[in-house]
Amino acid sequence: MLQISLAQKIAAWLLPVLLAITVHETAHGLMARRLGDKTAEMLGRLTLNPLKHIDPVGTILVPALMLLLPGGFVFGWAKPVPVDWRNLRRPKQDMAWVAAAGPASNLVMALLWALLVRIVLGLPADNWIAMPLLFMGVAGIFINTILMVLNLLPLPPLDGGRVVTGLLPPTWSYRFARIEPYGFWILIALLMTGVLGWVLWPFASFFLDMLAGVAGMKPDYFQTVLFALMGG
Repeated sequence: MLQISLAQKIAAWLLPVLLAITVHETAHGLMARRLGDKTAEMLGRLTLNPLKHIDPVGTILVPALMLLLPGGFVFGWAKPVPVDWRNLRRPKQDMAWVAAAGPASNLVMALLWALLVRIVLGLPADNWIAMPLLFMGVAGIFINTILMVLNLLPLPPLDGGRVVTGLLPPTWSYRFARIEPYGFWILIALLMTGVLGWVLWPFASFFLDMLAGVAGMKPDYFQTVLFALMGG
């Protein structure tokens, strides 16, 4: 059984988490700019500087507290990139594309972390950097997969909810969008009752198994490393 210290866990999670949320939010802004809205760029949010995207509570406090819990679920959020739908060429449809850009960026990052792990597994066993990079790579695969799957949940204001809003006929789209003021509290309730994990884990597990294969890791070894990172 792998055993790592709290300092090693924090070191392994820090960069993958910061990149996951920063690139996710920047992807929204880049897509919005491509479709006609430069709000994020004008406000200095179209950047990979994590300080521009960090929410003190959602990005630092909540994930840190959950990481301290044995077997805790890593959960958090960043400051949303501002998008003015009135500047988009086709506001309803384009908002769906802007929303989808975030989860898509997480999938790309998960694949890149998986490729890093594959490279690391080819290094000599006594290479000092191999294990730290392995832990970081597995953390990157996990956090990006969870963010992708979570954000694709069809619940406003999550990205999946905005995609559904953009795809529905106007009347149904308006009715569905009215859920948004209550969406965060619905999400918290689903998380606290365990329903969220029950709904999302089959999808997350599918992608994690696929990415473990890309990384060249056997599923049981991937789970062992992940278990150590999660405080098991």
